[in-house]
Amino acid sequence: MTSPRPSLHGHTPRRLTVLLPVAAAVLLAGCGLVLLAVSTAEVGLVAELVGVAGALLPVGPVVAAFLWVDRWEPEPAKLLLLAFAWGACVATVTALLINNTAEAVGDLLLGKGNGDKLSAVLSAPLFEEAAKGAFVVGILIWLRHEFDGVIDGIVYAGLCAAGFAFTENIYYFGRAFAEHGFGDSTNPGVLMAFVLRGVLAPFTHPLFTAMIGIGMGVAVGTRDKRVRVLAPLAGYLAAVVLHALWNAAATLGTANTFLNVYFLVMVPIFVAVVMLVNWHRKREQRIVAEALPRMVDEELVVPSEVDLLASLKGRRQWRSAVRKESGSAAARAVHGYQSAVTELAFLRHKIARGTTGEEAAVHQRKLVAVVVAHRARAVRAAARAAEKDQGAPATP
Repeated sequence: MTSPRPSLHGHTPRRLTVLLPVAAAVLLAGCGLVLLAVSTAEVGLVAELVGVAGALLPVGPVVAAFLWVDRWEPEPAKLLLLAFAWGACVATVTALLINNTAEAVGDLLLGKGNGDKLSAVLSAPLFEEAAKGAFVVGILIWLRHEFDGVIDGIVYAGLCAAGFAFTENIYYFGRAFAEHGFGDSTNPGVLMAFVLRGVLAPFTHPLFTAMIGIGMGVAVGTRDKRVRVLAPLAGYLAAVVLHALWNAAATLGTANTFLNVYFLVMVPIFVAVVMLVNWHRKREQRIVAEALPRMVDEELVVPSEVDLLASLKGRRQWRSAVRKESGSAAARAVHGYQSAVTELAFLRHKIARGTTGEEAAVHQRKLVAVVVAHRARAVRAAARAAEKDQGAPATP
């Protein structure tokens, strides 16, 4: 459960609380219907259903991996869902329109049949990464308080790319089935496409776009104005280069070229990103641990809770014990309290580094109130559960 996010601006205009969500829902639904219609018309309904079934298998583990990474200070579920939907619908429709145009231009300039190569190697990397990265930029601009650093950048970018890959896989799997069925020794069909895209390389799109998330995360954590501009640009450039290299190996190269790019470039970079994520998760733990003594002095945290709050294992065991003794409601309240403590720790760390805006003091006061409210809610939930066990009426 994610802690409530306090508004930094007092009353939020209804155009933001009602109109924008409705407009976003309409946009996503419209893009989704366009993609469904185009894909079904091209490969047929049965092939489309086979594509959906195949695309569902790899997307689950990929999304689960990003949720696992996002455990210290979980991002709002609605934003994570929006990130996935943006990638699956808006970014995919944008890429489809631009890539089809680039393919047509390529056929005119380079001869019939060569447009798809131009689209794959040039257009797709440039515009697909821009369309996916636009969501991360939007979070950074309009929901700055939801963006704490590199981990948040990777999570938002990765989920957006996972949504994009999901929709793309539906098309590729459906087309493979429509053309060759399940496949045989001479005509690889949907099974081979699934092995290549769903087993060997489900991480490729998230890996490309994670470069943008890393660049944005670096920009958030620095006071250097040049780095704030150059880091996102470098992240976007890295995403485009990796994407172009991957597409070129698959489109222009031989099987050996593709395998060399896969094992000598993509796998090592994937391992490097995993190591970077692990380093940042340990850094987040240190930030929280260093912030707890001050919270104890302010009586926001009880001394006996410090060790429980200082590690993910301690937090998990705490919630498990509360759930066993006092029920799920109390465990959810404890989870909210833990998340609020983490968010306050991250904010104070950014204030100390001088990387926050003018509204940081207001945000800090509201987060303190959120911590107090969540702890009181957890205590009340535990008390009600104890009274219920004893047969006494619950405290209102």
